[in-house]
Amino acid sequence: MCPFCYIGKRNFENALASFEGKENVEIEWKSFQLDPTVPHDLKYDGDIYQYLAEKKGWSYEQSVQMHQHVVDMAAGVGLKYDFSKAKPANSLRAHLLIQLAKSKGLGDEMEEALFKAYFTEGRDFGDVNELKSLGQEIGLNEDDMNAALQSETLVNKVSAEVQEGQQLGLTGVPFFVIDRKYGVAGAQPPEAFKQVLEKAQEA
Repeated sequence: MCPFCYIGKRNFENALASFEGKENVEIEWKSFQLDPTVPHDLKYDGDIYQYLAEKKGWSYEQSVQMHQHVVDMAAGVGLKYDFSKAKPANSLRAHLLIQLAKSKGLGDEMEEALFKAYFTEGRDFGDVNELKSLGQEIGLNEDDMNAALQSETLVNKVSAEVQEGQQLGLTGVPFFVIDRKYGVAGAQPPEAFKQVLEKAQEA
């Protein structure tokens, strides 16, 4: 649900496409919740502009302006954001499906589906059926998803990954760790990622 993470994903993918050692790169997504305090049963009548204005102490106009800046950034990497459709929700259940997808070799596919669902299509992450529909679209089994969404083991795995990030010095997202040696913070341009990939390959 971080708009810069989707942009960062695209920039990293563009860097990887022209990286000579790309066949040696394995990508693993890690969980991070921007706001774990959001209620799981949140029912919010306003739009995302109003929601964040209230949370951050902005005016509605400021919120719209800030979101438009992100829309423009996203368009620059070929992504279409529509915040007028976005629905605030707790992201934990989405992370549980990501953990399941990772175990099936579908982590990247799940991330892409979730990003597009939230930022472009306005699908509701607070709706379990909506999440399961997304999982089915990438090939996850319904029984597996039902189990994952009730799994304390996966809840603990999400928490462990958040703690792992904190131990590495992560204070925000997106944050890319390469070979556990090099960190890239933010939605950097492809050139920045490629330089770090080349540095890691030479090390």
